[in-house]
Amino acid sequence: LRPAPGSSFCEWKGVASYWGLADTPDAPPVAWSYEDPTPRFAAIRGWIAFYPGRVECFLDGERVRPQEGGFYGGWVTNAIVGPWKGQRGTGHW
Repeated sequence: LRPAPGSSFCEWKGVASYWGLADTPDAPPVAWSYEDPTPRFAAIRGWIAFYPGRVECFLDGERVRPQEGGFYGGWVTNAIVGPWKGQRGTGHW
């Protein structure tokens, strides 16, 4: 992984940094992390979360599907059901 340009802000966790694959410099980021999260979320400092729509992710042998929409990086499996934010008509929850 390599640092990727850009960032986003979560009102609870703080500023997210993005990560790309080292061998694909022009591709969109495949992951994000909170390098300096708010105190309440200090436990996630430095952990990296992957977008399952951009790299293959598996949980207990099941390939994870991406959460609908392009912004959120939620992991969807047969055991996880919505509704969740991101799909059409779910804005402003």
